[in-house]
Amino acid sequence: MMRFLRREGMFCRTCALASFRDMQADTMVMGWWGPLSVLITPFTLLGNLSALSGIRRIPEPVTPGFRPPLDPGKPVFRRPAGILALIPLCLVGLVMVAIPLLLIIGLVVGPSHSSDGDSSDSGVDYPTLTVGSCARNAVDWPAQDLRPEPCDSPAAELRVYAPAKVSCAPGDYGAYLEYSKDGDTSLCLHPLKR
Repeated sequence: MMRFLRREGMFCRTCALASFRDMQADTMVMGWWGPLSVLITPFTLLGNLSALSGIRRIPEPVTPGFRPPLDPGKPVFRRPAGILALIPLCLVGLVMVAIPLLLIIGLVVGPSHSSDGDSSDSGVDYPTLTVGSCARNAVDWPAQDLRPEPCDSPAAELRVYAPAKVSCAPGDYGAYLEYSKDGDTSLCLHPLKR
């Protein structure tokens, strides 16, 4: 249950400070326990700081009244309630910083690059393979990490060709579309026998 409390009256500076510190410490501990309270409590705590600036403008009591002024006690963040409140305050602050930071990172990095389920890696920079060139696969099949190689190199494992039909010849491999120049042309890979 959410509630807003206000303490009004004629206060000297020390009594007003004591009331402020008690209420601020209570808000720091009990103000977080509701779905909307998580969002409202940080603004309430900041709003209460305007009351603190008003309290500092009240003159010190010069003559004792009919009762002595209240003991203002320890400052809010030196009380157990204030120390405990640092946990949700840090979490809210972290979220407030993390969301814009993640949005900026997402905008800078851009959308991930993915194919039609052929590749498990996203955001990979695929080299371009051309018909008649040679390549090697840096990983085990069926995964593909194709690298262009000169055809006379001992590292060359595959010769690139364009399929005559819809699919590659038996025993040959189909390269991911991303390895073609336009990213949309099918290429086949014929194993070289050495």
